[in-house]
Amino acid sequence: MKTKQIISGFLILLVSSTGFAQKNKIAVSSVKIASGMISGTTGQDAKVMAFKGIPYAAPPLADLRWKEPQPVKSWQGVRKCDTFGPIAPQKRTGAFPPYTTEMMIPAEGTISEDCLYLNVWTTAKSTNDKRPVIVFIHGGSFGGGSGSISIYDGESMAAKGVVFVTINYRIGGFGFFAHPELTKESPNHASGNYGIMDQIAALKWVKKNIASFGGNPDNVTIAGQSAGSMSVNVLDASPLAKGLFHKIIAESGAFVVNHSFFNIETLENEEKKGAKLMKDAGITSIAELRKLPADQIITLDKVNMLPAYEVNIDGYVLPEHLIDIYAKGKQTDVPLLTGWNAGEKFPMRKTLSAYNSYLSDYGVFAEKLKKAYPATNDAEAKKAMDAIARDRESFGFQNYAWARIQSEKGKSKAFVYFFNRDLPEEGGTHKFGAFHTSEVPFAYGNLKKFSRPWTPADYQLSNLMQTYWVNFATKGDPNGAGIPVWPAFNKDKGEVMNLDVESKAIQYPTYEGMELFYQHATSKAH
Repeated sequence: MKTKQIISGFLILLVSSTGFAQKNKIAVSSVKIASGMISGTTGQDAKVMAFKGIPYAAPPLADLRWKEPQPVKSWQGVRKCDTFGPIAPQKRTGAFPPYTTEMMIPAEGTISEDCLYLNVWTTAKSTNDKRPVIVFIHGGSFGGGSGSISIYDGESMAAKGVVFVTINYRIGGFGFFAHPELTKESPNHASGNYGIMDQIAALKWVKKNIASFGGNPDNVTIAGQSAGSMSVNVLDASPLAKGLFHKIIAESGAFVVNHSFFNIETLENEEKKGAKLMKDAGITSIAELRKLPADQIITLDKVNMLPAYEVNIDGYVLPEHLIDIYAKGKQTDVPLLTGWNAGEKFPMRKTLSAYNSYLSDYGVFAEKLKKAYPATNDAEAKKAMDAIARDRESFGFQNYAWARIQSEKGKSKAFVYFFNRDLPEEGGTHKFGAFHTSEVPFAYGNLKKFSRPWTPADYQLSNLMQTYWVNFATKGDPNGAGIPVWPAFNKDKGEVMNLDVESKAIQYPTYEGMELFYQHATSKAH
C-alpha cells in the first residue's frame, strides 16, 4: 500500500512538473504578453524566434498626434506578429555613397503615422531563462530610420544568447514638434520630445513583458547609434527613464557638450520655431494642424536630412541641460560602453590658412592644439583637419566627453572603442574608410546582409565585437576569456579598444588633442 502511495505521489509530481514546464515554455506559435497572445516566426536560424510588429502603445493618430504615448488596447485571440510594423513617417531616400540599401528603410516597408511597434528576437526556451536584454534604438538624425533596417536585425545577437529588441518611435515633425498651444494643453506643461517619450514607453513595455520571451527585466541594456546614441544619452539623463535600464551602449552620438549639430534646445526656442513653421504654412491652430495628412506634416520640415525639430529642455523629459544633470550626478549611473569611428568626418576646409583660422578660435588653447595636431603646409593641414573633424566637429568628442565624465565622476565603469576597420568596396577599394554607422553590421553580426567583398578578417572582427557587446550586456564588462583585454577608460591614460584586423587596447591616437578640446569646452559656460 505504501509503495502504491509513493508511486502515485511520484506520478502526481511528474504531471505537475510537466505541466509547469509546458506553462513556461516559449513557443513561436503563442506568447502571452500583457495586451494578449501573439505568434511569431522562426528566423533563418531555426533556433531563433522572431516576433515582429508588436504594438507597445496606441496608434498616435488624430487627437493623439503630439501627445504622450497612450496604452495599447488589449485584443482577443492570437495576434500574428511575423512582419515588421509600419515605419514612422519620413522622406523615403534611396541609397547614396557610402550608404547602401542595407542601411536604408526597407523599400517594401509601409510608412504610416501608426508606427509604435517593436520587434523581439530570442532563442530562450523558457520564461525562466532570464537572459540579458538589449533594446536597440535606431539612428537617422531624428528625422529618418526604422527598427526594421537590415543592419539592426537581431537574429545573430539572439543566437548568441541575448534577447534583442528594436523599436520604432516618432521622428521629425511628429516626434519633436513643440508649440505654445501644445505646451498649454499638456498636463506636464511640455511639448516636443514625443519621440523620447515613445522610447520610454517601449522600455516600460520591455520591463513588463520581456520575461515572456526569456529576457531578464532587471538586466536591460539600452543601445543606439547616431541619433539612437543621442537618445540613450537623453534617457540616461531623464528622470522618467530611471529604473528601466541597467547598462548603456552608445555608438557615435551624445549631447554631453553643446556644439553646433549636437545641441539641446530650450523649450522656448523650440516653441518659437514651431510657431514660425505653423505660421509659414498658413495654419492658425493645432486643431487644424492635427487634421492635416501625414505627408503634409513631413513637408513642414524644410531642412534636408537634418530635422528642423530638436530634443528640448522641457522640464519634464529633461528638467535641465545634460551638462548640468551630469555635473550634479543626477543621471542614471550605470556601466557605459561607447565609442566612435575613424571616418567620422563633417566637411571642413582643409588648407593651412583654414587650419590656422580654425584654431585661432580656441584662444589660449590654440598653441597647444597646434602641437597636438601639427601642420606646416596644406598637405599636413588636410591630415590635421581630418583628425579635428573626427575628434571635435563630428561624433568623437561627445562620446569621449561622456566616457570621461562617467569614468571620473560616476560609480560605474566606462569602456571606449575606436572602430578603425575600413569597409571594403566593390573592386577592392576602401575609399570611404570606417565611415559613420559602418561599425553597426560588425557589432550585431549582420555582415552577411551586405553585398560587399568581406574577408575572413572582417568576420573575425564582427565575432569579436559581438562577443564584447554580449559580455557587456550580460555583466557590464566587455571582457572575457580568450579575447583581447579591454581596459576601463581612465582620463589619465586615454586608452581605447582599437577595433581592427588586430584589435587591441591603445592610447587614443590624438588623445592630447581630445583632452585639450575637453578642457576648452568645460572651461566655458554652455
